[in-house]
Amino acid sequence: MKLLTALLSGVVFGLGLIVAGMANPAKVLGFLDVAGTWDPSLALVMAGAIAVGLVSFRLLQHRKTSLLQCPMQLPTATQLTPRLIGGSLLFGIGWGLAGICPGPSLVLLGTGAWQGVVFVAAMVTGMLAFAVIERMRTA
Repeated sequence: MKLLTALLSGVVFGLGLIVAGMANPAKVLGFLDVAGTWDPSLALVMAGAIAVGLVSFRLLQHRKTSLLQCPMQLPTATQLTPRLIGGSLLFGIGWGLAGICPGPSLVLLGTGAWQGVVFVAAMVTGMLAFAVIERMRTA
């Protein structure tokens, strides 16, 4: 049941990304181009997602388990750290250059688009590099 729920959640999320235009790098770059031909439509998508997230986090913050009896794992960090800021900057730069972020990249990969293949390969390479650097840092 947990796997089926995860699969259905992923499909709904992916379809939402496609319908909203978040899987279209040209649309995302149009949204990020505030000095040029700005396309504000993704701001409404983001505002809707933030609203749903805020309500969901408020309703679930005191629960110990999910409806499927899995432990709730909500974020607990409240401090801004150099690592958080640096990671956010890297994420934003990558998103701005490619017009793709991790969720939509998996949707693009699933459609067979070359942009998805390249982005996911770069993302996995970055994740592996991070793991190596973390191991070296903590050793």
